[in-house]
Amino acid sequence: MFVQEEKIFAGKVLRLHVCTMEGAEWLEEVPEDTTVEKLKERCLKHCVPGSLEDPKTVTHHKLIHATSEKVLTDTKTVLEENIQDRDVLLLIKKRAPPPLPKMADVSAEEKRKQEQKAPDKDAILKATANLPSRNVDRTVAHHNMRDFQTELRKILVSLIEVAQKLLALNPDAVELFKKANAMLDEDEEDRVDEIALRQLTEMGFPESRAVKALRLNHMSVTQAMEWLIEHADDPTVDAPLPGQTPSEATAEAGASSAEATAGPSSEAGGEEAKDELTEIFKKIRRKREFRPDPRAVIALMEMGFDEKEVVDALRVNNNQQNAACEWLLGDRKPSPEDLDKGIDTNSPLFQAILENPVVQLGLTNPKTLLAFEDMLENPLNSTQWMNDPETGPVMLQISRIFQTLNRT
Repeated sequence: MFVQEEKIFAGKVLRLHVCTMEGAEWLEEVPEDTTVEKLKERCLKHCVPGSLEDPKTVTHHKLIHATSEKVLTDTKTVLEENIQDRDVLLLIKKRAPPPLPKMADVSAEEKRKQEQKAPDKDAILKATANLPSRNVDRTVAHHNMRDFQTELRKILVSLIEVAQKLLALNPDAVELFKKANAMLDEDEEDRVDEIALRQLTEMGFPESRAVKALRLNHMSVTQAMEWLIEHADDPTVDAPLPGQTPSEATAEAGASSAEATAGPSSEAGGEEAKDELTEIFKKIRRKREFRPDPRAVIALMEMGFDEKEVVDALRVNNNQQNAACEWLLGDRKPSPEDLDKGIDTNSPLFQAILENPVVQLGLTNPKTLLAFEDMLENPLNSTQWMNDPETGPVMLQISRIFQTLNRT
């Protein structure tokens, strides 16, 4: 008895449930070594009789494994696709690809894209060739849009002179300027951030050094801590800052004694009062002396610049290291001498500021003079004075007047 070889080596027969989108369902029995393409042909014979006459029918359909939602590959066998007995397969017709656009449609689309495209430089020049030319001096136009911070310094220089003259006319001028000087002393003491100081002292740094470090680093705890570590072995680490030297303190004490012994008003007393005002002015200016950022000084000097040049650059650029570097490498304008020049007193801007009632009233307050002096050399303190109930309204009016005239 002979048995066919293909039956001896035939693979396992699987019974598969096949469904279509139209609702047809049947059981298909196939060996596990049957290819997906052959299985698909058998399914099409069952549900669409005569469909195989068109060879494209097979390629236009696909089989999907219902459980895994996987599209079966035509060249693989049922076994390779890991199909098990009693699995459900879906026979679905593939979606027809979109028709290719006609030449007329392509031309219309290209035309639309060209219409939406921005014109190039040549097209702009061609379209504007017949327009009348206007010679606009861009340098002048840019100059008119003045920088507020640059102009503010000039405004403050001129307003300080006006404030000094107004306060000097007051019969109680000496007392007023003593009050301004005392405010400056109080401000120097209160300027240290208590929370920042506590953080540094809790780290073990002496309080006097921590105060100095915070003042040199604009109340930044991180930078102050780095400064303290860098200068731990510096013999001058405990030296007082400018404006706090013992000799100055002695001079102030001597001036106080002289004030106490001043006699009643007379011609000689008037001269003494005038000299005393001059001395108080000098004290106020000494106390607002510019203090360059030591870290920026070292960094810029390492680039090869002279110390005096570096200090001038930092003073002109409000202790901003990058701006100071650009100033040193550029035309060095404005110069340090320009910083002490005030605004043109006949300019519409300055006249509008002086005519403002809020500014007029503020100029008779010694605290306003103190604020102007402080902001002149320490622009970083501007926010403090803007938030002050006495000086804030004055600064707000100056800013508004500047912005209004700058737009005209």
